[in-house]
Amino acid sequence: MDRGAGSCAPGGWCSRASTTPIGTQGLLWISSAACGYGFTLISSKTTDITKVWGMGLNKDSQLGFQRSRKDRTKGYEYVLEPSPIPLPLDTPQETRILQVSCGRAHSLILTDKEGVFSMGNNSYGQCGRKVTEGEIYSESHLIHQLQKFGGRVVQVVCGQDHSLFRTERGEVYSCGWGADGQTGVGHYNITSVPTKVGGDIAGVNIVQVATYGDSCLAVSDEGDLFGWGNSEYMQLASITEMTQVNVPRHLPFKIGKIKDAACGGTGNAVVNGEGNVFVWGYGILGKGPNLTETATPEMIPPTLFGLSDFSPDTRISRIRCGLSHFAALNNRGELFVWGKNIRGCLGIGRMEDQYFPWRVTIPGEVVDVACGVDHMVTLVKSFI
Repeated sequence: MDRGAGSCAPGGWCSRASTTPIGTQGLLWISSAACGYGFTLISSKTTDITKVWGMGLNKDSQLGFQRSRKDRTKGYEYVLEPSPIPLPLDTPQETRILQVSCGRAHSLILTDKEGVFSMGNNSYGQCGRKVTEGEIYSESHLIHQLQKFGGRVVQVVCGQDHSLFRTERGEVYSCGWGADGQTGVGHYNITSVPTKVGGDIAGVNIVQVATYGDSCLAVSDEGDLFGWGNSEYMQLASITEMTQVNVPRHLPFKIGKIKDAACGGTGNAVVNGEGNVFVWGYGILGKGPNLTETATPEMIPPTLFGLSDFSPDTRISRIRCGLSHFAALNNRGELFVWGKNIRGCLGIGRMEDQYFPWRVTIPGEVVDVACGVDHMVTLVKSFI
């Protein structure tokens, strides 16, 4: 699954493997992007017919129906350049795309007027529809519209083989693979219909959910943090010795109010109200080679993110995780990365793993970033 060249465009998304023009006129104002397991989705809030593009692996039609290239020796089906994904919209020139999200082999697309659409592999119900035994996903035209929620969905997040949905009421729904408790609905079975998540978040106004592997985090409007799912890598070891937790539990960390959270495959990270970054779990966590696991959050020194006597107001505003690497944005539009540097996904100009936050040189102001397994994409406002 070698993904080599990246791309960028003024005011649009730019991958860190390269800064060559994306080469498609309709991609100049990209508003959202997501990295899956070897594929990428990007979207625009345009009212044009084409609103979503995809590239990368497409064996399970996670990029919709495409005339994919095939590698017969390895069984890959892939799309080499950003290709339009036609959506079954009722009012295509009025509906806008708000967000995209990618899992291992499925994708979610959030619209402002027509709800959520899913496509790709549904072996575990992660697309929010009934599992059909023997279903062929390759070269599928099926794009499913999800509508059964207790309010308008405002955020969609794909885990490895599960999906989370946050509504405007602050409620969380889930579906998909639940063997590690990642659906949070009180059992470890497959859930093919989006189901409301309870536990410690019942009645709590959730303002963010995060997942990428099989562990999940949620942040409330009061800055409280909740977690569920896989805890084999100490993600939830502060509250339980169990390695799978099937309902959300409050994480009583004494690190201030949480403003942003991110889940990787083995490590988690949060940003508090002071703009400080805390990490825990297992792997390269950002505090050097000696810290490889911790059950309680450890703060990464703010000076590693640009704080100094010359810039005393610098603080981190956003945190993101891939499967085994991290990315953080500060309020000056600077991007910092650390973790496993698989295939050079950190974009730091070398192939070695990075044990401390490292600033990535980008010709523009970074607005957001999406992390995958072995690639990363950034949303950049050009200086020009």
